[in-house]
Amino acid sequence: MTDLLTLRAMRWWDIEQIAQLEQELFPTDSPWTAAMFWSEMAAGHHYSVIAAADGTVLGYAGLARSAEEAEVQTIGVRPGMQGHGFGRRLLDDLIAAAGDRRILLDVRTDNTPAISLYESSGFARIGLRRRYYQPSGADAYTMEKPTPDREGQT
Repeated sequence: MTDLLTLRAMRWWDIEQIAQLEQELFPTDSPWTAAMFWSEMAAGHHYSVIAAADGTVLGYAGLARSAEEAEVQTIGVRPGMQGHGFGRRLLDDLIAAAGDRRILLDVRTDNTPAISLYESSGFARIGLRRRYYQPSGADAYTMEKPTPDREGQT
């Protein structure tokens, strides 16, 4: 099946599918709207998708970059497709797009699979944001992947 999949830049025609996936994946945490994804694309941020040959989006991810930092905005994988390495492929793409920048992200404290993925990719917990996700009130860990020249330093 992975032979029929493509990791590529997000295009405008993907936005409706991605907004629907957001509703499905994050219903209690203010899922992003199509307008929000349009805004991210207009701002020139790095967004990618894994799509099937028929155009079905199986996963998506986004990264905002500044001069010295990058922030993972979102990673989502279609239910039923989780656990097949799509999240890792998307995260690897974001890490490559970040270049030599420090990377930050926030993740729900109860999202054990995502936390494990991030930790296995060199991210470490650096903070806790109480009631970060709304309207659910779920807490979030802030995680960091240092710049390549600072990895391993404390």
